[in-house]
Amino acid sequence: MVAFMWLIILPLLASPAVYLIGHWGSRQNYPNAGRQAGLIALLATWVPFILAANTFSISGALTLTIGAMSLELDGLALLLAALSLGLGTLVALYSAEYMSADASQEKFYAMLVLLVAIMIGLGCATDLFNLWLWFEAMAVSSYLLVAFYREQPASLEAGVKYLVQSAVGSVFVLLGICVVLAATGTTNLSAIRATSALTPTFMAAGALFIIGFGVKAALVPMHTWLPDAHSQAPSGISAMLSGVVIEAGLIALLRALAALSGMAVSWGVLLIGFGVINLLAGNLLALRQRQVKRLLAYSSLSHVGYMLIGLGVGVYAGQAAGIEGGLFHMLTHGMMKGLAFLSAGALLWALYIRRGQHGALTIDDLNGASRRYPLMAFTLAVAVLALGGLPPLAGFMSKWLIFLAGAQTHNMFIVAVVIFAGLNSVLSLVYYAPIVNALYRKEPSNAVLAGGALPVTILIPILALTGGVILLGFWPSLLSGLVGPASQALLAALGG
Repeated sequence: MVAFMWLIILPLLASPAVYLIGHWGSRQNYPNAGRQAGLIALLATWVPFILAANTFSISGALTLTIGAMSLELDGLALLLAALSLGLGTLVALYSAEYMSADASQEKFYAMLVLLVAIMIGLGCATDLFNLWLWFEAMAVSSYLLVAFYREQPASLEAGVKYLVQSAVGSVFVLLGICVVLAATGTTNLSAIRATSALTPTFMAAGALFIIGFGVKAALVPMHTWLPDAHSQAPSGISAMLSGVVIEAGLIALLRALAALSGMAVSWGVLLIGFGVINLLAGNLLALRQRQVKRLLAYSSLSHVGYMLIGLGVGVYAGQAAGIEGGLFHMLTHGMMKGLAFLSAGALLWALYIRRGQHGALTIDDLNGASRRYPLMAFTLAVAVLALGGLPPLAGFMSKWLIFLAGAQTHNMFIVAVVIFAGLNSVLSLVYYAPIVNALYRKEPSNAVLAGGALPVTILIPILALTGGVILLGFWPSLLSGLVGPASQALLAALGG
């Protein structure tokens, strides 16, 4: 219990400490104090995480009660904690040089540590009201990071759009909680699950939750904040938004819908429906993009679609394989999209940001990048090809698990959805291929010719993610210790 408690409390307490240390360092002519404090705080959080994960593997779910609030570290919470802490630590290291020229670095690292802590807490919430509180806190902390370049009008516009839509989504969630509370007299997820049934009241509550949590999970058409936020935020935060924040919103939605498990089959159909829409919309919107980060942002919509299809198939058919495939793709997407944004951000830094320019990185800017930046060209190519589902990379394996789970149901509707998803995976190569083609063209662009060298602190996280994406393609069972318990927890919540 002590390890579980410190897993949440340590980064929460460290966040203001990081800001104060960074502020003191800037006044003492030691600008690196904030970034070092932030990285140390995230590295220190790994200690209670490992201890809590070890206890979980022996004893099962851990429950912590603090006053009226109860938190539970089950398999789903452990998966989100691992993804948040893992990518957050790499982003903190990556941002050391990337953000070195920006003022107020202490705010960046303090909010990054806070965002990781909040997402860990969100995954552990056991009642609707506290789930909403963590969800709202995640929206506020991530907003400050999206609008970090506040002197740029485009960044402020993206931040305001993100804040307004997140606030609207939070209102819908709160209305859904009110409906459930009026019907059941409780906000405890387990107690609600015991009384839920197929009634108009619970259908209305479920619709409100889908709209509210769907904003953060980037369900189409509640996704319009996503391309601006992803493209205007610092590249490390783009990786967090696409690789973890979207997934946290999806897990919050799953928690809420699982409490209404009397409608499990209906929720499965609805998740599959949104998955199909996300797949098609994400691919079509990405096709016409020439800015790399906006293209990657729109492709996140399609990958949310794969997660929804896998989870929806599992919920509809009551099988573990579909849920495991959806959750496995959640982890691989975090790694692949994190790698894509960090690699693109590294080239953006080398070509523009190091000279004080914050222009958009276009596909044309990447022309011939392999001649001067062979390592970054390779890692970005690995990232987009993995996202496109090429074997033997991680993206192929996670998509294959989803397709296989759908085929095993022997349901013609689900088999048709799987075929549609497979065709969309091929379609995604139409907009990923030009990136690879540009990277390996013979003639470097003017931007590449004028680019500078990349520091080691940027390279290390990128190489770590590249190794993970390649390794998981050959050895997906490496993540079975996270995916299996998370699938079991969600199935148990659904009454399976």
